[in-house]
Amino acid sequence: DGDVYQINLSQRFACPFAGSPVDLFAWQNRYNPSPFAAYLDDGRFQIVSASPEMFITLRDGWISTRPIKGTRPRLDETANTRAAALNAAARRSLLASPKEQAELNMIIDLERNDLARICAAGTRQVVEPRTLVAYPTVYHALATVAGRVREGLSFCDVLWAVFPGGSITGAPKIRAMEIIDQTEPTARGVYTGSIGFIGIDDSACLNIAIRTIILRQRTAFVQTGGGIVADSDPQDEWNETLTKARALLAGIRALQG
Repeated sequence: DGDVYQINLSQRFACPFAGSPVDLFAWQNRYNPSPFAAYLDDGRFQIVSASPEMFITLRDGWISTRPIKGTRPRLDETANTRAAALNAAARRSLLASPKEQAELNMIIDLERNDLARICAAGTRQVVEPRTLVAYPTVYHALATVAGRVREGLSFCDVLWAVFPGGSITGAPKIRAMEIIDQTEPTARGVYTGSIGFIGIDDSACLNIAIRTIILRQRTAFVQTGGGIVADSDPQDEWNETLTKARALLAGIRALQG
């Protein structure tokens, strides 16, 4: 008898960093490339994002979202003779896990409901129900949900309806956000927000700002989380947050300056 079916809780790491933010971004692009990377510098702080997750794309009147749910570590097969076998086992484990499938299904339903607020009737569809994607240090399972945006809605209308993403909050979304606010010791800030571009024609592509480093006052902040459900194993969830942070922290160590 709880308030949510799933909630995404996170922890934050902080460590000294006196290196170059631009060099750190270049390091991530070389050793931890990601499809939705970003770099921002407003003078007070810098954002180095190696996000693997697309929040939304808007193009030609269609909206797509690709929530990630499900993670397994991926080893460097050039440095470990057993890595190939262990990686294959990790992929099988992720695809065979009923818990991971259930978590993704919950978020697919949440995203479909969010899109119902802005999409024309009959156009919402689950384009990819489940796909395994490999990144340098992790495997992820993700889905793609899409629909045609109703005529007359602006980008702001769309963003208001769907932000923030369901994969980094939980289900139901509003109650999950309330619990996150009550439970996590610090405000998330940029973490799990979105970075991207908006075109003059209302086309857009936004990431979810996970795997993202915030640099401020010679300190690097890294925040990672995972989806918690009724049958979650606490140690497994803790280990998942460390797996997600691994490549980010490796870059910070390599460029301490």
